[in-house]
Parts: sequence; C-alpha cells; structure tokens
Amino acid sequence: MQKIKAFFGGGDTTPAKPVRSSAPRNGTRPTGNGTPPRAREREHERERPSRTPESIEVSTPRLYVGNLSFEASESDLFDLFNGVGQVQNAEVVTYKHNQRSKGFAFVQMQSVEEAKRAVAELHDKEFLGRKLVVSGAKSETHSRD
Repeated sequence: MQKIKAFFGGGDTTPAKPVRSSAPRNGTRPTGNGTPPRAREREHERERPSRTPESIEVSTPRLYVGNLSFEASESDLFDLFNGVGQVQNAEVVTYKHNQRSKGFAFVQMQSVEEAKRAVAELHDKEFLGRKLVVSGAKSETHSRD
C-alpha cells in the first residue's frame, strides 16, 4: 500500500522542489545560446559584409530597382521612370504580414530599349534620399537558384 501512496504522491512527506522556468523574465523567448533575439539580430548586422548588387544585363523590359527608400510608393516610381520612357507597371515588393516595403521594386517598361535607357539614366541617381540601383531583372530561371 505504501508503494501505491508513494507513486501517487501520498507516501512522501518531503516538500517538492519548485520547478524553475528556463524562460527569461524580460518577455523574450530563449534563443538557445542565452542571447536575446534582438541582440543576436544586431550582432548579425555587424558581421554582415556589405554586398554590391549583381549587375544583370538588360534583355527584357523588366527592371530591378534596389536600395529603394521605404517611403517610396509605386506611383513615385511610375512618375520617375515615366520621365525616361513609357512605364507599363511598377511594383514595390512588400512584406505580407505588415505591407512594409522590402526596399526594392520591379518596373516594367514598354520596350527593351526604354529599359536600357532607364538603367543608363537612373542607376546611381539619388531618389528620396538614397542612390538607386537599377539593372535588368533576373529571369525566372535565375531567381530560383
């Protein structure tokens, strides 16, 4: 009978040790290495080397626009590129969960010649406080690598 009581907790009269949570008290989730997630993100930013964008030859009317100000809208891009040639479409790429700009966009020009002219005139041009990176957009086969 004592074994059964001990099994269900009735036979032992010593107080149980409190179970300590491994979660930090500051509201962040543990990351496995003891560093809060935001601090780890800052560490990665410091370690991250500066990348120069890959220059893609313009072979289609579709252009990549990088180093874009987060405040830039599709109509801003439409107006900017319309000064060079006829724009079919301008699309700022955004995060799905909050619709905030990712800092790059794609612009579809009317022809390859207009796209080449846009790269020549707008690459390294300052727009809304940042120097734009304008080049040919990667084709679907290159972007899946």
